[in-house]
Amino acid sequence: MTGLDLYTATARRASATVIEAYSTSFGMASRLLPPAMRGDIQTVYALVRVADEIVDGPGAESGLDPAACRRVLDGLEQEVERAIATGFSADLVVHAFAETARRVGIDSGQTAPFFAAMRRDLDPVAFADDGELRRYVYGSAEVVGIMCVRCFTAGHALPDAEARRIARGARALGSAFQVVNFLRDLGADSQALGRTYLPGLDPAHPTDAAVGSVLDRLEGELRIARGTIPSLPREARPAVTAAHDLFAALARRIRATPASELPHRRISVPRTEKAAIIARAALGAGLARASAASPRTARPEPVR
Repeated sequence: MTGLDLYTATARRASATVIEAYSTSFGMASRLLPPAMRGDIQTVYALVRVADEIVDGPGAESGLDPAACRRVLDGLEQEVERAIATGFSADLVVHAFAETARRVGIDSGQTAPFFAAMRRDLDPVAFADDGELRRYVYGSAEVVGIMCVRCFTAGHALPDAEARRIARGARALGSAFQVVNFLRDLGADSQALGRTYLPGLDPAHPTDAAVGSVLDRLEGELRIARGTIPSLPREARPAVTAAHDLFAALARRIRATPASELPHRRISVPRTEKAAIIARAALGAGLARASAASPRTARPEPVR
C-alpha cells in the first residue's frame, strides 16, 4: 500500500463516520451495498452533508454571518474542483469524494448545480412558483441521485436509452426524498431558517388539500423511481429499494397526519419499522439471487 492509498483509505473511513452520525435511514440502507460501492456512496453523502451544514445552522452557530458562510461554501466548491482535477485534497472528506468522482465519472455537471442550490439557501427562501422549486430541487437533490447512479453503474456498459432511463429514475427519487423532507421539516425550515420551499403551501397554516397535492406528486416520482430499480446493477438494487421504501413509509405517515400538526411535529418512521423495511429489501434480494442461481426443474412431459 502506498502513502496515497493509506491516505485515501483513511479519508473514506472519515466519510463513513459522517453518514453514521447524521442519517439512520441512509446509513441502514447503505449497509445493503457491497463494501466498495458502499464506500463510494458514503463519500458522496459526506460531501453533501458538509455543504448542507455550512448553510443549515452550524456555520451561523459558530458566529459566521451569511457572507462568511458563503465564502466558506465557495471555498469548499473550489477545493472540490481542485481535488477532482489533481486527485488530492488536504480535506479528508473532499479527498474521498474526489477520488470517487474521478473513478466513477462525477464532474462539475453535477457539483456546480449542487453548490448553486446550497448558495440559494444563504438568502431568504420563498419560492413563488413551481419553476423556482424545480430548479432548486434539481441542484439540491436530483444531481445527488445522478452522482449515486454513477457510483452504482461504474464499470457497467449500459445502452444509452437504459442509462437515460436510470438517470430519470435517480432524479425522481432524489426529488421525492427532498420534497418529503420539506414536508417533514416544515416548521423548522420556516421558523428557524426562514425558508418557504413549497409554493401554495403556507408553512404556518398548511391545509390537508395543499399537503395532499404535494404528496400526490412526490408519490408519482416514487413510482417512477421504483420502476427503474430493476435496471440498476443487481448489487445496488437492495439498498435503493430500501431507501425508496423508507421514504415511501415516511410519506404515508405524513399523509396520515393532519396538516395542521405538521408545523409542530417532525414525523419520522420508527426504528423498528425501518429495520423491517431493510430486512424485506435484503430478503427480497436474497430470494432473487437464489432463484437466479438454482437450476430450473424440468417439467415432466404430459402423458399422452
